[in-house]
This record gives sequence, C-alpha cells and structure tokens, in this order.
Amino acid sequence: MARLKAAGPSPWLFGRATDLAVFGGSAALALLCASLASQLAPTGEVPAWAWLAFVVAIDVAHVWATLFRTYLDRDELGRRPLLYGGLPVLCYGFGVALYLHGSHTFWRALAYIAVFHFVRQQVGWVAIYRARAGECERVDRWLDDGLVYLATGWPLLYWHANLPRQIAWFRDGDFIDAAMLRPLVVPLGILYAAVLATYALRAVWRAGGGARPNVGKHLVIVTTALVWFVGIVAHDDDFVFTVTNVTIHGVPYFALLWAYTKARAVDRPGSVIARVAGLGVGAFFAVLFALALAEEFGWDRLVWHERPEFFGDSSNATSWFSLDVRAFIVPLLALPQAVHYALDGFIWRSRDAGHAQARALGFAPPRAG
Repeated sequence: MARLKAAGPSPWLFGRATDLAVFGGSAALALLCASLASQLAPTGEVPAWAWLAFVVAIDVAHVWATLFRTYLDRDELGRRPLLYGGLPVLCYGFGVALYLHGSHTFWRALAYIAVFHFVRQQVGWVAIYRARAGECERVDRWLDDGLVYLATGWPLLYWHANLPRQIAWFRDGDFIDAAMLRPLVVPLGILYAAVLATYALRAVWRAGGGARPNVGKHLVIVTTALVWFVGIVAHDDDFVFTVTNVTIHGVPYFALLWAYTKARAVDRPGSVIARVAGLGVGAFFAVLFALALAEEFGWDRLVWHERPEFFGDSSNATSWFSLDVRAFIVPLLALPQAVHYALDGFIWRSRDAGHAQARALGFAPPRAG
C-alpha cells in the first residue's frame, strides 16, 4: 500500500475508534489473558473454552476470511484464474511431498512459512499506516521495517536458542534447535533496544517539526513488541503463547476483510459477498466460524482426536491410517491455511489493489451504494 495516497486527512485505517479497538484492544485482551494465565489455565495447557475462542474463532476463522477477497468473487477469479486455480494444487502437491518425506518435515516447513506470514503482516500494517500519514522518506521505511523485524525476530531468536521449551508453533519440535545462536541473543537485544530508542527519538523529532503523530503506526509497533515479548520470552506457557500469538494477528485481519467485504458489496450488488455484507458483521463472522468449526471437525476426527467434548470420541476411528494415507489427508486439511499464507503474498500488494481494497483502507473515497 505504500505507493497509494490517502483519500482524506485522517491517518486512521478504519476510523479512530475501530483502529484503537482492533489493534489496541486485541493486544490488551492478549496481555490481560497472559496476566491471568495462572487462573485461566493453571496447567499451562489451552483449556476447551480458550481453544474454541482463540484457536477456532480467531486463528482458524481468519484464514477462511480470505475467501471474501478471492474465491467468493467471480470477477476476481476471472482476473487471475491461473493463480487461484493453480496455487491450491501446487500447495497440496508440495504438502504431500513434504509429508511423504516425514510428518516432522511437513510441520516444520509449515511452521516456518507461518512465522514468515505472521511477521510480514505486522510489517504490512506499519507500511499502510506510513502511507496513510504520507511518510515518504526512506529513513522512515528502514527504521519502521527494522524495528518490526527486531520486535518479532529477537523473540524468535531467543526461542530457537533456548530449546526445548513448553511451547511450539504447531507441534513439538517444529523449530530447529539453534543453541549455537545463544551468544547472539544479548548483542541483538541491545541492537533491538537501540533501534527502538532511535524510533522514539525520530517520532519526537517529527512531532517537534509539526508532523501529526502517527498514533496508529506507533500502536502497531508497540503492541507487536509487547505481545511477542510476553508470549515468547517472558512466558514458556502454551496458553499464553496461543492467546498472544493469534489475537493481534487474527483480529485486525477480520477488520480488514470486513471492511473489504462492505466496500466490494457496493461494486457487486446481488453477489454472495453483498448478501453476507447486507446481513451485517454477525453473519460475516458466523460464516467464518462455521467453516472453521467444520475444518476442526475434520482435523479431530481424522488426525488429532483431542477434543471429544466438541466432536465426540474418535480415538479408534482412524487407527488404520498409515503414514502414506496421512500424507494425503493432512496436507488436504492444511490446504486452507497453506493457500491463505501463499495468497497473502499476492492479494494485498499495492499494485494489485482494486477499488474496493483501496476504499477499505481509506486510499479512495467511498462509493455510493
């Protein structure tokens, strides 16, 4: 979005109240849950209510939200049929090949792709706020990007340098044990602190020169730094990592896709997108939650057998599955996630932004519906 220009004077993406709720509120919820972890999840494991609220309703459901930007839009499908038709096939074939090499290989590859996706989303939010505020100097981009990469990369370095731990991205052992990198933790931590101080000084200098404070950008950067530190470094707890990991990632994505859905509905009256938008945000979320629950039903019945309280006891249902059979089932169940990661590298680029996407983020004036 950095190449686009804001349509109006507001530096906010969705509006002041919405931005504060989406970015600040999601971080506050994550940090509150982390502070109450000993009461909410005394064993450190994710209880059933938290699994439903954070894993299904946020993490899995936000993946399916990509449908409203892609596969539910006939015009968009017609614009890039090779991308939307070929990418799932490519992701599935690659997933099967990885799983045939070993389940550990599959989960490790998916974990690192997910990490890259999570980090890049925070970089993207900051870039959009920078564009909204008209901050065009190269030093701002270097400083912003460098700080976000350090705010996410330093906790990840600490994690890799201190394995094994009680937390995992997906499954135990999905990260490479990199104890040899432990001597880098302190020096890069000092660099992180120095870049953070430089960023703060730059913000003060810009404000002293008369520039409007970019509150949204500062909020994203500060909450990213706090939540990644608390979830990975300050705690070694599955519940804390889960709530901090998914909340600031999934909630803003819901806001983006809902804003896009409303904007696109004006362009395509009578479409599936317009019908859902017309029913309101509750219907939008209900569709996503239903799809997420259906996906988790498949995972539990065919692979994990961990949530009998939601899906019934299936521990003996698939005991006959061999590694070869799982090599075709697991990548299929993971396909929505893999396609979501891959598509996000294309559909949110500034050069690919259509009118609805530009309007959703305030880079074009609203169109009358």
